[in-house]
Amino acid sequence: MLRIVRAPDGTVAHDPTGKANGRGAYVCRDEVCIDGAFARGGLSHALSTPVPAVLADELRRIVSRGTFDGAQ
Repeated sequence: MLRIVRAPDGTVAHDPTGKANGRGAYVCRDEVCIDGAFARGGLSHALSTPVPAVLADELRRIVSRGTFDGAQ
């Protein structure tokens, strides 16, 4: 699972460590899941804030590269 976190300052980002402070939500490591989480607004709902679309691109890139531990 990929952890997405809304930090106390309101920023939303991928949390490769799984330990970042803030409200977290999880998306499976599959492009279909990522697309669904953004298309249906489930991720925004879980984090109680709008999630930038550019994050979906970042997650797709991470999944396609197989880099789940934060390595770019």
